[in-house]
Amino acid sequence: MTDTVSLPDTVSGATIGRISYYNFVRRASVLLGIVTLVLAGCYRGTRPPNIGAAAPNFSVQDSDRQVSLAELRGKIVVLNFWATWCPPCVDEMPSLVQMQQKMKSKGVEVLAVSVDADQGAYQKFLKDHNVNLLTVRDPDQKSNTLYGTFRFPETYIIDRRGILRRKFIGPLDWGQPEIVDYLSKL
Repeated sequence: MTDTVSLPDTVSGATIGRISYYNFVRRASVLLGIVTLVLAGCYRGTRPPNIGAAAPNFSVQDSDRQVSLAELRGKIVVLNFWATWCPPCVDEMPSLVQMQQKMKSKGVEVLAVSVDADQGAYQKFLKDHNVNLLTVRDPDQKSNTLYGTFRFPETYIIDRRGILRRKFIGPLDWGQPEIVDYLSKL
């Protein structure tokens, strides 16, 4: 006895070919999506470059202020690269503001560097969302390029001596007990 499959008269070989093709495309796109997610959230090696080394210094001048990372030596710096056009950045901002209020007395300073090209959108966002952090706009993206940041938001923790300690890719809830505890112990 042989195993054979008989096809109804209404199913042609061309139809089976199309079904096989679409199943292949569907499987390939799922696999490609998984690979993309893995690569997007990872970095090479066992840890990001420069962790444990001195944080690269930079100065940014926008229409409101000039900020230099070196000015913040002696504080724990939460260096956040963000943009108004980035939905995860917008979602993350309130928790950064709240964490700053809670931790400022313990020597934690959030430095939020916006990569917005549109000064009006940046100013409107700060006003509309009551962002009362140390923030500066770097439309030329020199500071985030110095850190190798091209995905937003991305945040670096710099200790009181100016050493890079952690890197976070993507938005966080900065009120999480683990994060507050980590910052408190630096």
